[in-house]
Amino acid sequence: MKFLPSQILYFFQNKGSQRNLAALAKFFVFLLCMVTLYSVLFHLIMLYEGKEYSWITGIYWALTVMSTLGFGDITFHTDLGLLFTIVVLLSGVVFLLIMLPFSFIQFFYAPWLEAQTRKRTPRELVKGVSGHVIITHLDPITERLVEKLKRRGYDYVIIVADAQRGMELHDQGYKIVVGEPDDPDTFLSVRVEDAALVVITNDDMMATNISFTIRGITAKVPIVAAADKEHSLDILNFPGNTQVFLFMKMLGESLAERVRGVGRLTKIVSSFDQLHIAEIPVSQTSLGGLLLTETMLRTRTGATLVGLWEKGQFEALHAKTIINKSSSLLLAGTLAQLDCFEEKFIITDLSSEDDKLVLVLGGGRVGLAASQVLDGYGVKYRVVEKSSAVVARGGVNFVAGDAANRDVLIEAGIENARAAIITTHDDAANIYLTFYCRQLRPDIQIISRATNERSVSKLHMAGADLVMSYASMGANRIMKVFKPDEGSLFIEGMNFFVQQIPGALVGKTLAESNVRQETGCSVVALRMDGELLVGPDPTLPLVKSTELILIGNADAEKLFGEMFGER
Repeated sequence: MKFLPSQILYFFQNKGSQRNLAALAKFFVFLLCMVTLYSVLFHLIMLYEGKEYSWITGIYWALTVMSTLGFGDITFHTDLGLLFTIVVLLSGVVFLLIMLPFSFIQFFYAPWLEAQTRKRTPRELVKGVSGHVIITHLDPITERLVEKLKRRGYDYVIIVADAQRGMELHDQGYKIVVGEPDDPDTFLSVRVEDAALVVITNDDMMATNISFTIRGITAKVPIVAAADKEHSLDILNFPGNTQVFLFMKMLGESLAERVRGVGRLTKIVSSFDQLHIAEIPVSQTSLGGLLLTETMLRTRTGATLVGLWEKGQFEALHAKTIINKSSSLLLAGTLAQLDCFEEKFIITDLSSEDDKLVLVLGGGRVGLAASQVLDGYGVKYRVVEKSSAVVARGGVNFVAGDAANRDVLIEAGIENARAAIITTHDDAANIYLTFYCRQLRPDIQIISRATNERSVSKLHMAGADLVMSYASMGANRIMKVFKPDEGSLFIEGMNFFVQQIPGALVGKTLAESNVRQETGCSVVALRMDGELLVGPDPTLPLVKSTELILIGNADAEKLFGEMFGER
């Protein structure tokens, strides 16, 4: 109730509300005049019938008849009086029972609710906010980005054009400001000049409009934009955007790079300076069934074994961990160290698969990008696509039909394919196709795209060997622009981050710190005196100026912060 006076003041100060109230007042004046007229006629007809009543009685009779209550305590007995009663009754039904409620709702109640909604939703950021991220559109990428910003304690605000939608998001816990995303006043209200980054994921035309709007206010704030079409890159770069990403194309290229036999055997999933994070199936190495302490991996190659990854689940390593043959290894090291690992531990010869093709299910932007990468590596491929127009443009490597049809898949060559890349934008269809392909070919490598985070675990359950999230990929790239010293992997839930050495660890060696045992985070590199030491010597004393480069899942990162102080 304490907000009621401010809501009333806001409502009556609004020009639209003032016009609505004026129209409603005119209608009430009209009803008053009608009741007055009926009251006068009531007296005249009653005098004609030889009866006399007070003026209050006339008003009482008119209102009871118009509202259809009709108590029957006062009635006419002549035809003239009865005819007059019918006219009053019908006009009351129309004006009092039909038009009055609708007029009240249209000119008062609906505007009042709208005013309450507008008052509840923020219209500007509070004073003093700076270094925040401004998001102009909420979609799977920016939803994931918000999660990352919240977890790291960074300020953000989402611009929402629709007040009702803004209230819904506000009630869900999002920080929002209601305003048109192409209005300069909106960006002034979110303090764009003090922001650290603006993220634009609207369509290409609106993104261009927003970019020019921002550049009309400030030239210094970095802007990250997502482009839908490749020919939009030059246009979106024109307003001075810091980064423009073709996320669909990037996702397709990343999916293709993860096919066995394409590119490196150890698949690099993220990089930080000279440090690279790579993944490789244990089945392609000689490490299956060994204890971690038996591998001597760091001593023999310099690379660090960070953990095991199996069907979307990450397992941190301990001294007694047995390396499961069905898992994938997550390694950290320089390119030279990863090359050394391949030389010493790779046992699988993939040359037998060189002549086997790769199926790409879906010929959209992601599928086309994947096929271009495969073509660049000289890998045979077939794209299965429903659209005849896309198939006609694609040529002999395209097969027309529904990928959910067994005959179409057999025609495309699934019986002898080495891998299937599932690229449709519909997660439900991807789950279905993953399970279907796994039933047809239990031994095929299946790599699937997921648009929403909630579909990742389902795709692994359906039989996918690898799932790459569109939302996570986009959010990770944006975070890399926002905080270059922090990164996330394409492997879901894993992050690497930079931490100034906590005071509790100064003077200790890595072996004495027990960081991995106590938090689940792995120290994969040190930065000392500007030099990056990848796979550092565990007996090296840690000095005060040292920066730790760590990797771990969200829970491990949180535990590290709780034990050694927030970053």
